[in-house]
Amino acid sequence: MAKQRATKTKPASPGQARKPVKRGGGRKPQRGAGWSPSSVAVVVAAVLVAVFVVFWVTREGSGESAAGDRIEHIHGLGVNPADGKLYAAAHNGVFRVGSKGKAQRVGDGGQDTMGFTIVGEDHFLGSGHSAAGTGGPANLGLIESTDGGKTWKTVSLEDQADFHALRFRHGNVYGYNAGQLMVSGDKRTWDTRGQVGLRDFAVSPSDPDTLVASGEQGLMRSSDGGRNWSERGAAVLLLDWPADDQLWAVGVDGKVMRSADGGEKWSDVGAVEGQAAAFAVHGDTLYFATAEGEILQSRDEGKTWDTRYS
Repeated sequence: MAKQRATKTKPASPGQARKPVKRGGGRKPQRGAGWSPSSVAVVVAAVLVAVFVVFWVTREGSGESAAGDRIEHIHGLGVNPADGKLYAAAHNGVFRVGSKGKAQRVGDGGQDTMGFTIVGEDHFLGSGHSAAGTGGPANLGLIESTDGGKTWKTVSLEDQADFHALRFRHGNVYGYNAGQLMVSGDKRTWDTRGQVGLRDFAVSPSDPDTLVASGEQGLMRSSDGGRNWSERGAAVLLLDWPADDQLWAVGVDGKVMRSADGGEKWSDVGAVEGQAAAFAVHGDTLYFATAEGEILQSRDEGKTWDTRYS
C-alpha cells in the first residue's frame, strides 16, 4: 500500500486554524474560475461562426445573393435562352433568379431598369434611369447588353427616352415612352407611331403590325403597327404573346386569361394574388412578379402558383 506524503504546517497564530501548505512549486489557486487568453479566443471564434451561420441562413432564406443584394421593385421578367435562367429587371439592376429562391445581381450595373426585353442568347435590351450617385443621364434611352447583362452600352435616345415597356419582334424594337409608341428597325432611328395611354403591350408573333395593349379602358388592338387603336373591352393589365394561339393576360382582378385568336375571345384559366408588376410566359411556365417583391410561377396554366422568389 503506497505511503502518503506527510504535510508540514506553519505555526498558527492563537485562535486560528492551521492550513496545509503544499510543496512542489505549484501555483496558488486563483479566486474564481478565471479565463485564459486561449479560452477567450476559442469562445470568440465560436460566437463569430454562429453569427455568420445565422446571417447566411437568413440571407439564403430571404432570396439574397452572397453579396447581400436584394431585388427592389421588379419591372420586367424574361428567360435567357443561353442558360434557361429567369432574369428580373428591377429598380436596382438586373438579377438572375435561381430555382431555389436565390437571386444574384448580374454585373455591376445598378441602373433602374424600367423597360426590359430579351432578344436572344445573352442579348438584352433595356431602358430606365442611371443608378443614384453615378452621374449618368437621368433617362438612359435604349441600352443594350450582349453578355447576359454583365455590361451595358447606350445605343440611342440617351437623355431623351425612358421606355417603360419594350418588346423585340420581327427585327424591330417596340418601345413605350411618355405616352408614345415608338418603333425602330436598327435601334437608332425611331418612328413615333401614335399617342396612346397604356400599361403594357404585346406584338403578334406572325404580324409586325398587329399589337394588343392594356389601356385605361381595357384591352386595345392595333392592326397598323400602333398608329391607330380600337378598344376590345377586356380589363387586362399585363400581356405576353409567345405563340399565335397563345396570347396571355393578367386581369385587373388577378384572373389569368388566354386567347387563341389574338384577343377576340378569352378563356379564364386561373388566378393569381398580388398587385401586378411584371408578367412573362416561357414554354409551359408562367411567371408573375408582384409589387410587393415576390416572383410566382405556375406550371399548370395559372391554376396554381408557387413562390419562386420572395
